[in-house]
Amino acid sequence: MKVKRLKVGVRSLEAGLQEFGSTLKAIQSGKVLPKRTGVYFVSVEAMRQVLTPSRLTLLHCIRSRHPRSIAALARLVSRNFKNVHADVKLLADLGLVHLEPGAHLRDSVTPTVPYERIQFEIAV
Repeated sequence: MKVKRLKVGVRSLEAGLQEFGSTLKAIQSGKVLPKRTGVYFVSVEAMRQVLTPSRLTLLHCIRSRHPRSIAALARLVSRNFKNVHADVKLLADLGLVHLEPGAHLRDSVTPTVPYERIQFEIAV
Protein backbone atom coordinates (compact mmCIF):
# COMPACT_ATOMS: atom_id res chain seq x y z
CA MET A 1 0.00 0.00 0.00
CA LYS A 2 1.33 3.40 -0.95
CA VAL A 3 1.79 5.88 1.90
CA LYS A 4 -0.03 9.12 1.19
CA ARG A 5 2.25 12.03 1.99
CA LEU A 6 1.85 15.76 1.91
CA LYS A 7 4.71 18.21 1.79
CA VAL A 8 4.45 21.33 3.92
CA GLY A 9 7.25 23.80 3.54
CA VAL A 10 8.65 27.26 3.27
CA ARG A 11 9.09 28.86 -0.12
CA SER A 12 9.85 32.49 -0.81
CA LEU A 13 7.15 34.63 -2.37
CA GLU A 14 9.38 35.14 -5.41
CA ALA A 15 9.81 31.38 -5.88
CA GLY A 16 6.04 30.85 -5.57
CA LEU A 17 5.30 33.57 -8.11
CA GLN A 18 7.95 32.19 -10.46
CA GLU A 19 6.40 28.71 -10.29
CA PHE A 20 2.95 30.20 -10.85
CA GLY A 21 4.22 32.04 -13.93
CA SER A 22 5.81 28.94 -15.44
CA THR A 23 2.66 26.92 -14.72
CA LEU A 24 0.48 29.57 -16.36
CA LYS A 25 2.70 29.60 -19.48
CA ALA A 26 2.60 25.80 -19.69
CA ILE A 27 -1.20 25.78 -19.44
CA GLN A 28 -1.51 28.50 -22.06
CA SER A 29 0.66 26.49 -24.43
CA GLY A 30 -1.57 23.44 -23.94
CA LYS A 31 0.81 21.27 -21.92
CA VAL A 32 -0.61 18.74 -19.49
CA LEU A 33 0.93 19.23 -16.09
CA PRO A 34 1.39 16.59 -13.41
CA LYS A 35 -0.68 17.08 -10.27
CA ARG A 36 1.32 18.76 -7.50
CA THR A 37 0.37 18.63 -3.89
CA GLY A 38 1.79 20.62 -1.07
CA VAL A 39 1.21 23.53 1.23
CA TYR A 40 3.84 26.25 1.27
CA PHE A 41 4.36 29.32 3.42
CA VAL A 42 6.51 32.40 2.79
CA SER A 43 8.40 32.04 6.09
CA VAL A 44 8.93 29.74 9.02
CA GLU A 45 7.13 32.31 11.18
CA ALA A 46 4.07 32.20 8.91
CA MET A 47 4.08 28.41 9.04
CA ARG A 48 4.32 28.47 12.85
CA GLN A 49 1.41 30.89 13.11
CA VAL A 50 -0.82 28.59 11.08
CA LEU A 51 0.40 25.17 12.19
CA THR A 52 0.15 25.76 15.92
CA PRO A 53 0.57 22.94 18.45
CA SER A 54 -3.20 22.86 19.06
CA ARG A 55 -3.92 22.51 15.32
CA LEU A 56 -1.29 19.77 14.96
CA THR A 57 -2.98 18.02 17.91
CA LEU A 58 -6.28 18.21 16.01
CA LEU A 59 -4.66 16.61 12.95
CA HIS A 60 -3.25 13.79 15.07
CA CYS A 61 -6.53 13.25 16.90
CA ILE A 62 -8.55 13.17 13.67
CA ARG A 63 -6.12 10.68 12.13
CA SER A 64 -5.84 8.40 15.15
CA ARG A 65 -9.27 8.62 16.82
CA HIS A 66 -11.58 9.11 13.80
CA PRO A 67 -14.19 11.40 15.39
CA ARG A 68 -17.50 11.35 13.54
CA SER A 69 -18.08 15.09 13.94
CA ILE A 70 -16.34 18.32 14.88
CA ALA A 71 -18.32 18.33 18.14
CA ALA A 72 -16.93 14.87 18.97
CA LEU A 73 -13.44 16.12 18.11
CA ALA A 74 -13.88 19.11 20.43
CA ARG A 75 -14.85 16.75 23.26
CA LEU A 76 -11.83 14.49 22.56
CA VAL A 77 -9.38 17.38 22.85
CA SER A 78 -11.31 19.16 25.65
CA ARG A 79 -11.64 22.39 23.71
CA ASN A 80 -14.44 24.80 22.89
CA PHE A 81 -16.48 23.73 19.83
CA LYS A 82 -16.32 27.18 18.21
CA ASN A 83 -12.51 27.29 18.38
CA VAL A 84 -12.12 23.71 17.17
CA HIS A 85 -14.54 24.41 14.30
CA ALA A 86 -12.53 27.48 13.25
CA ASP A 87 -9.26 25.51 13.39
CA VAL A 88 -10.69 22.58 11.43
CA LYS A 89 -12.08 24.98 8.81
CA LEU A 90 -8.63 26.55 8.39
CA LEU A 91 -6.98 23.13 8.12
CA ALA A 92 -9.60 22.13 5.54
CA ASP A 93 -8.97 25.31 3.53
CA LEU A 94 -5.28 24.35 3.44
CA GLY A 95 -6.12 20.83 2.27
CA LEU A 96 -4.80 19.15 5.41
CA VAL A 97 -8.27 17.97 6.49
CA HIS A 98 -11.19 16.77 4.38
CA LEU A 99 -14.73 17.45 5.56
CA GLU A 100 -17.24 14.80 4.52
CA PRO A 101 -20.99 14.77 5.11
CA GLY A 102 -21.72 13.01 8.40
CA ALA A 103 -23.61 9.75 8.71
CA HIS A 104 -26.41 11.32 10.75
CA LEU A 105 -28.21 14.65 10.57
CA ARG A 106 -26.65 15.81 13.85
CA ASP A 107 -23.17 15.02 12.51
CA SER A 108 -23.06 17.79 9.94
CA VAL A 109 -19.51 16.98 8.81
CA THR A 110 -16.93 14.31 9.56
CA PRO A 111 -13.30 15.48 9.52
CA THR A 112 -10.71 13.13 8.04
CA VAL A 113 -6.98 13.41 7.42
CA PRO A 114 -6.22 11.64 4.14
CA TYR A 115 -2.46 11.55 4.72
CA GLU A 116 -0.37 9.07 6.65
CA ARG A 117 2.62 11.39 6.71
CA ILE A 118 3.05 15.14 6.55
CA GLN A 119 6.61 16.09 5.64
CA PHE A 120 7.98 19.46 6.69
CA GLU A 121 10.49 20.93 4.28
CA ILE A 122 12.52 24.03 5.02
CA ALA A 123 15.28 25.27 2.71
CA VAL A 124 18.41 26.52 4.46
